[in-house]
Amino acid sequence: MKDEPRVKTAGELGVSVRSLPDVSHLIGAAWGLGGLILTEADLGPEFFHLRSGLAGDLFQKLTNYGIPTALVLPDFAAHGERFGELAHEHAAHPLIRFVRTEAEARAWLGASAAP
Repeated sequence: MKDEPRVKTAGELGVSVRSLPDVSHLIGAAWGLGGLILTEADLGPEFFHLRSGLAGDLFQKLTNYGIPTALVLPDFAAHGERFGELAHEHAAHPLIRFVRTEAEARAWLGASAAP
């Protein structure tokens, strides 16, 4: 029987992303996982203000370390037009996707971990 990829939520890992130093803590906690799920509750207000650089820094590190990540946000445009565009741009990204439900996140992360 094939092992299922280890997918965890940030909450299960006991981490959140509210400032730049939190990014390193998240990467350390998620290292070696088959997938990471971040919910709106796991992300501080600065994440949604793209000028802060927090989202960009997080996405760059997740990509550099090869950690497949699903961001669960019921309404991609709720945080502004630019944030909605960012979500749309990641529709086909191999490591970072925006989804509307945790079930969708788990389905994509399970599929993305397959050979």
